[in-house]
Formats: sequence, structure tokens, C-alpha cells
Amino acid sequence: MTTSPKIEHALREAIISRPDAILDDKDVMNALVAANEKAMGANIIDMRGIAMERLEARLDRLEDTHRSVIAAAYENLAGTNQIHRAILRMLDPTEFEVFLRDLGGEVADILRVDLVRLVLESENHDETNGLDRLDDVLRVAEPGFIADYITQGRGGALRQVTLRQVQGDAGSLYGGKSDWIRSEACLSLDFGEGRQPGMLVLGAEDPHMFGPQQGTDLLVFFTGVFERIMRRWLS
Repeated sequence: MTTSPKIEHALREAIISRPDAILDDKDVMNALVAANEKAMGANIIDMRGIAMERLEARLDRLEDTHRSVIAAAYENLAGTNQIHRAILRMLDPTEFEVFLRDLGGEVADILRVDLVRLVLESENHDETNGLDRLDDVLRVAEPGFIADYITQGRGGALRQVTLRQVQGDAGSLYGGKSDWIRSEACLSLDFGEGRQPGMLVLGAEDPHMFGPQQGTDLLVFFTGVFERIMRRWLS
């Protein structure tokens, strides 16, 4: 004596014809395993089911790690492309004034920052040499300003790249825009022996754009290229 199927004939035939579709569906398999455990009763331990659960948990962790690695790789590639594009744009100008304007314009747009400041130290920091019309990009400061700004008055060795959040207390550098700059990258510039140091500051409204936990490899490379470009202008 045979028993009639408890599921519809069409569904039964579909499962029999394509069992791989059931095996590939995680939710369906979980439901079948749960039903099987329920049918066995509470007094029976299904070691295979326990092993499968552990394997599934490990697989989920591996998939999460895989997605994180892929996302980080794409982010790194996108950052590299940004830096390369910005460098190529900085190499285009044949006049220093155009170079400075590009810093606050197209270069800032490429790097996706809201503000760029180039700070040069000089004994005659009150003299702008006719570049006062570019004060939204260029700032000429007294000797020692850069070290004091980067270390926030604490002294010590200067790092080439400093990433941090700000709380609107950099008004002397950002002017009227200090109210909405919430993170910055400070790039310390060495123009060679006998020359005063410089600093390039990238400011962002996004408080998470720059932070001390982020890597600095790309910005270190960008800083080295920028120093060499500036040495050409200064000479």
C-alpha cells in the first residue's frame, strides 16, 4: 500500500527534476534541516546538523572578509586614481598663479575636498608679492607657524602627513570657512636646504574624511610629488 504525496504534483516534479535548485537555496535548506531535527525529537543530537551550522557560520565569516577585502581594494584603486589625476593637473600650469588657482579649484575637486590651503613661511610674512588676491589658497606665515599648527602647540617631531578632525578652531588658517571644516590633512613640505618649510592643508566638511586611523601611503606619495613641483616654482 502506497501513500499519496503530501505536496502538489507539479512542485514535486519540479524538485525531482532540479534538486540542485534546492541545494543551492540556503533558506530552503535551513528549513529542511530544521524540519528534520523537529521530526527526530529533542532526545536525539544531530551531529551532522551541528557541523553544518558551524560550517555555515565559518562560510559567512569568510564571505564577509572577502567582501571587505574586495571593497578595500576598490577603494584603494579609486584613491590611487584620484592622486594620479591630481598630480597630472598640477603639472599642467606654466604660471605660478595658475598653479595656485588650480589647487583651490580643479585639484580640490579631484581630491574631493572642500578647501585647500598652501602655507609658506617667510621672515617677511607681511609681504605677499602681489599674490594677496589668492589669499583663499595661499597663506604666508611667520617662521614656526607650521610646526605649531601641526603639533597644536605641543612641539615634538613633525610627521609628514597628519590626519585629524577639527572643531572650528583653525580660524587663522581657514578664515570665515572655519565654521564648517571638520577634518583636515596636514602635509608637511620640505623645499630643500636653505629654504623655509611649507604646508599643504586639505580641509573637508565631512568629519570622517580624514582621521588618525586611516592609512597615509597615498598622501605621502602626493606630498613628495608636491614638494618637487614647488621646488621648481621656488627656483
